[in-house]
Amino acid sequence: MTTIVGTYECRLDNKGRLLLPAPLKKQWSACISEGFVMKRSVFRPCLELYPMSEWNAMMQKINRLNRFVKKNNDFIRRFTAGVKMIEMDEAGRLLIARDLSTYAGIELPGDLVLASAINILEIWDKARYEEVLNNDEIDFAELAEEVMGQTNDDGNQVS
Repeated sequence: MTTIVGTYECRLDNKGRLLLPAPLKKQWSACISEGFVMKRSVFRPCLELYPMSEWNAMMQKINRLNRFVKKNNDFIRRFTAGVKMIEMDEAGRLLIARDLSTYAGIELPGDLVLASAINILEIWDKARYEEVLNNDEIDFAELAEEVMGQTNDDGNQVS
């Protein structure tokens, strides 16, 4: 699994191109030549960028779903809506398709935030990202306890 570290602010140019920051290029040096998949996020108005190896792993999971179950078919259709294969150009830029930037509320040109989501990268309009982080409806301490509070069960005492 590819692990990505960091949050980066950058700018989308007027042609919809994003210059990948040098620290991300370095982290992804082994997978840049394989290309990427960009898609709409399931839960938030942002985009997700998968290295091809991570996308293939996700597709293996999804391919196990029984397509004769309507709910599974509906999920697959929604999950893959707007999916684009993306390659980095010689200048280190990624092109964000217009339909995807519209979905995420990203203006051309515009300020972006690239945020690590462990093995993928979220691409956000900067203002929307700040709104989500500053959402007072979510108590992060309570969320962290609920989601991660039982992680010491495996005996490694990592918290």
